[in-house]
Amino acid sequence: MSLVKFTSLVFFSLALSGCQSELATVADAAFRKPPGLPVTQRDPGRPMPPATPADPPTLPSTPPVENVDAKPGCDAEVLSKLKAPGTNPVALTCSLRLASADVITHPLVFEGSAASGSVLDCGGGTLDVSAGQSRKEKTAIAVRSREAGSDAWDAPSNVTIRNCRIKGFVRVYGLGENANGGIMKASSRNPNHTAFAQASAPKNVRLENITFDAPDGIPFYVGPGVTNAALVNSKVNGRSTAVAVYLDAESANNTISNNVFGISTEKRELIAIDGSANNRITNNIFERSDNGGIFAYRNCGEGGVIRHQKPQHNQIVGNTFRYRSSFLARPAVWLNSRNGSSSYCFTDPAYPFGSSASNRDFAQNNVVRNNKLEGGSDSLIRNDDPTNDIGGNTATGG
Repeated sequence: MSLVKFTSLVFFSLALSGCQSELATVADAAFRKPPGLPVTQRDPGRPMPPATPADPPTLPSTPPVENVDAKPGCDAEVLSKLKAPGTNPVALTCSLRLASADVITHPLVFEGSAASGSVLDCGGGTLDVSAGQSRKEKTAIAVRSREAGSDAWDAPSNVTIRNCRIKGFVRVYGLGENANGGIMKASSRNPNHTAFAQASAPKNVRLENITFDAPDGIPFYVGPGVTNAALVNSKVNGRSTAVAVYLDAESANNTISNNVFGISTEKRELIAIDGSANNRITNNIFERSDNGGIFAYRNCGEGGVIRHQKPQHNQIVGNTFRYRSSFLARPAVWLNSRNGSSSYCFTDPAYPFGSSASNRDFAQNNVVRNNKLEGGSDSLIRNDDPTNDIGGNTATGG
């Protein structure tokens, strides 16, 4: 192939993908070498690991989720706190039903196993924390684990939230709100990090028939280690400076299905699969896909945290991606969208596992089938690994 022809192909590929987000500026994987050095050739400026890894943390003992009974209704005192004017967080360890006329301005917190089995049915009512000045103040619902001692975490399970209008965000997390904190950093030095993160995090958190109006942030954030969370039969509107749904490192077995995403993002994709595995993203409608649909990658070394789990065995099936124009549009699905392109990939220490051993994404054994790209082209499904199952997708654009 001539140099001119090869160069033209490169620029054509970059035009199709558009500008990458602020965290990733990579060209098509077909035209790049896999970045990152093998363990024996790591950057000499990186710190070397200690002679022996830290003692692995003890896996928390949590009750089986199937044995968790539904919580009884909240008492009058809790109801009075919720309905009073104010923005102080209110902890819930009970079940609650609101009326359609109710507007709650207090953030709600479901923390630890004491909250297991809680059901919040808004009955069409509204949770409105959009007046908050910070991301935390705009978090309408937090479902989180409680640190119970050295290497011990008390995690909630079987929390259900339904029939709500939410002007704010929902975050579900265990060891940290995201994968970059100090606790995650320490845990990531151990080879059983994924198992520890998952045992320490909430599980079986279900959001159903929710209408989000996002005030410039991520509406639904599934934090490190969270398993079996679900967002189903819902509408996600508003605006995000980042993505609409974030599936963070070491999380798994989550479901995003039968939702309509009308939300607009500033420049990023709608769903980020960041070192998350075995998720089902099915039968959704993405109304504004021009900045990207679903990207699977692994944020190697961000915050000095070793990412262990690979974005594998995810099912992206039966979704509709709508484009206003396919010109400069970003992919509807992009497997291996980063592959070590970020500067922080060498900030984790040189352990012989996870993203420390290799900065590549390893988005493999995923299924991308029977999706529709309305107004988009076939080139908007990007894959460079033969283990991924790609087929039956249709495009109606140029």
